[in-house]
Amino acid sequence: MTTLVDRPRTALLVIDVQNGVVNHAHDRDRVVANIATLVDRARAAGVTVVWVQDHSGELVRDTEPWQYVPELVRRDAEPLVHKAYGDAFEGTDLEAVLAGRGVGRLVVAGAQTDQCIRSTLHGAIARGYDATLVADAHTTEDLTAYGAPSPEQVIAHTNLYWRHHTAPGRTAGTVDTADVEFAAAPAGV
Repeated sequence: MTTLVDRPRTALLVIDVQNGVVNHAHDRDRVVANIATLVDRARAAGVTVVWVQDHSGELVRDTEPWQYVPELVRRDAEPLVHKAYGDAFEGTDLEAVLAGRGVGRLVVAGAQTDQCIRSTLHGAIARGYDATLVADAHTTEDLTAYGAPSPEQVIAHTNLYWRHHTAPGRTAGTVDTADVEFAAAPAGV
């Protein structure tokens, strides 16, 4: 369980599912559909959905590439965290957002697997969070031209090592979209 005191709640982190990030991503439509399912299920269970949006490099604020994909619509009451680094905790108010909602467990989905997903997962565990990666709800683009493994291999390898990741007093692991269980928020918290 989380090492964060008095943080019994769960949040779904939806990381960088922006037009300019997932436009050419591996299995884009299936992954986005899985993320939409997770968002709906989190909302139904009263679980906070935190939207993370990158604004570095070519992702200039308020441009079409910077916008979230049209299949995913953030509600006004749902937190939006703007970031400029791979780890969504670095240089952002993500920790304050989560602390203010009593969150100690994160369910993570989005893009890109080999950048922001991995960095945020490690950042979460290092900060005391339990962190679960949704194995079929993250993706990356094909970077084989630069010497990277295929997207399928990057995703499979990330799922493999996160499934077996451990840290004292914290839990990690992977789960498929169909098996994610969002418990209702504890009363009075």
